[in-house]
Amino acid sequence: MKTKLKAPPMPRWVRRVKWPAVIVTAFVFFAIIGFLIILFGGRFIVSEKDLALNTASTVETKEGEVLERIYTENRTLVDIDDIPAHVQEAFIAIEDGRFYEHSGVDFKAILRAVYRDIIAMDKVEGGSTITQQLAKNLFLTNEKSWMRKTKEVMAAIHLERKYTKDEILELYLNTIYFGSGAYGVEEASKTYFNTSIKDLTVAQGALLAGLPKAPNSYSPFDHPENALNRRNTVLARMEALDMIAAEEMVSLQGATLGEERREEKEETWSNSYVDAAIREAERVYHISRDELKRGGYKIVVEMDPDIQRIAADQMKNGEFAPGSQGEVEGAFTLMNQKTGAVAALVGGRDFKHGERNRALTRKQPGSVIKPLSVYGPALMDKKYIPYSLLVDEERSYGDYTPRNYDGNYDGFTSIYQAIIESKNAPAVWLLDQMGIDYAKKYLDDLGLSTEDEGLSLALGGLSEGYTPLQLTEAYRSFANEGKVTNGYTIQQIIDRNGEVIHQHEQTEKQVFNKETAWNMTQMLEKTVETGTAQAGSFPKALAGKTGTQQHPSVEGENKDAWFVGYTPEYVGSLWMGYDQSGDDYYLTGGSEYPTALMKSILSEVDDQKDMTASFKRPEGAENLPEPITLPEITDAKGSVSFGGFRIVSGTIEWTPGDDDRIIYRIYEKGGDDKKLVGDVKGEGEYRVSTFSLLNPRTYVVVPYDPLTGLEGEPSNEVTVN
Repeated sequence: MKTKLKAPPMPRWVRRVKWPAVIVTAFVFFAIIGFLIILFGGRFIVSEKDLALNTASTVETKEGEVLERIYTENRTLVDIDDIPAHVQEAFIAIEDGRFYEHSGVDFKAILRAVYRDIIAMDKVEGGSTITQQLAKNLFLTNEKSWMRKTKEVMAAIHLERKYTKDEILELYLNTIYFGSGAYGVEEASKTYFNTSIKDLTVAQGALLAGLPKAPNSYSPFDHPENALNRRNTVLARMEALDMIAAEEMVSLQGATLGEERREEKEETWSNSYVDAAIREAERVYHISRDELKRGGYKIVVEMDPDIQRIAADQMKNGEFAPGSQGEVEGAFTLMNQKTGAVAALVGGRDFKHGERNRALTRKQPGSVIKPLSVYGPALMDKKYIPYSLLVDEERSYGDYTPRNYDGNYDGFTSIYQAIIESKNAPAVWLLDQMGIDYAKKYLDDLGLSTEDEGLSLALGGLSEGYTPLQLTEAYRSFANEGKVTNGYTIQQIIDRNGEVIHQHEQTEKQVFNKETAWNMTQMLEKTVETGTAQAGSFPKALAGKTGTQQHPSVEGENKDAWFVGYTPEYVGSLWMGYDQSGDDYYLTGGSEYPTALMKSILSEVDDQKDMTASFKRPEGAENLPEPITLPEITDAKGSVSFGGFRIVSGTIEWTPGDDDRIIYRIYEKGGDDKKLVGDVKGEGEYRVSTFSLLNPRTYVVVPYDPLTGLEGEPSNEVTVN
């Protein structure tokens, strides 16, 4: 049996150093690991996403006028090259004098801070560099702890390895909060000095550099003495670091603060339009409101500021339809009829952000729908012309009985006259003759799709209705030879890097032919001159249609009032009504109010734009003859003259109408019957050729419209004897 050998005993000195060596080795190992973590771990803290600073977006006109800024943080990014050197030096002097010497962490400053923290037994001083402050502002919280400080160091080292000093300083100066809602040096400069950062003096730059430590305490507006002391401290640090001479420091410390409060705009004239542009950016270009608040976009819009101001002022101060519950609301749109660009849009009497934009809210259109849903489609059918006769009588279609607003019915009337007088009964009769599906096809093409299937479609009695902007777009088809296009507010969108990412492209769709569009223009122009749209005054060419939507439960009162029309340059709409519905909310006035206000706005626009005096007839289209108004003849009389033996001739005379196109038919009456014996055009006399003196005869004169084929009322009876 073998004896097991024992290992020789470990020397005593080995036993003495074993555990210290293990401890030292472990310490070195973990120190190396910790160092590597600090050196390379910053990549897990630094977020590229957070480096894209929240930046205000602007809404601007094509001429570069900034209408509004949209933001979560009011910041305008500025390039380091646009920040004066003395401003950069002021921040470096007060925040990080060794900025260009360290690699993200200033160990001298840290050791000094640690020493003071130990003495105070608390976290009383920081040794943070500009890079560390940037890291804290972007990626960390304001918590005072060793863990947060360690992460800050890690992030700062990573930033220094990845970015140049100028890039870091640029990010820092664009990140800082300066109080009064201003982020970054550009907005801070505008807030406190009402000028761009590139124009700041040395003293102003020093004041700005002193603000971030305690923006509220050092505000030159609220605490000028504190601000002055803080500015002079910054100037002293600049002198100590040889950034300015001692003599210059003394001079600058004696200067005033130079603050100038930026004038805050309280006007609301652009709010509606900007709101519409924000919605369009979201709907068409899929840029959300939240993204606009942080993305730094430039939205270039088609607004005409002159027209927008005129419209906003008149909508605020103009005369509105009277109503049952105080002030009635309204909405206005005006679109360039050539391009579809929205020149002006007002969403309320005094629209403010957050309110309902009524220019984009669906309302019952009333009679303004008739040219779109009935008469335009009818004229596209060869069976109908503007002088085609329609039945004008009160009749029922199942449970639906449309009535003319004035209670008068002519039996028959032309399309032309029905439009001018805005008759309801003929419009419904014609829609019934054409078919609802036929009319809805045109509504679909006009961008006015509806699920409604009833004949009330002719009069605008819809379940949802249309927005003022939709009706403006649809009426553009009459103004532009039958072509429809979507109205738009945004010309282009530019990102924070100056790249155009979206550009409007116009598309058109032919809905009506040129002849139909031109005929409708002439009839709607006549409606403005002599029909339901006479209210108010506008000296230039204007075609349009009024509309009132009857209140569903308050008899004799209205719910909505409209005017939609166009000039050779613009297409527009104006709605009046209440936001609320119900028995307590109704209008006691009608469409004369929006009509007059629209003309007032256009007249003021005309003073600035010198609009066209007449519509231009499209090539190949024919002018419509003016409609004929038949006179009422009550003064017909007869006389006799001798023409030979036992033969006499008779003459019938009357006062003719002013229109010499009227044909006067002469009928001989015999009992209940009458026989046409002749006619005369435009004159007030007719000679009965021969008859016996002993056999007197009785006649009537009946005016006749050759355009429509309608006869008027017979004159008084005339007996020639």
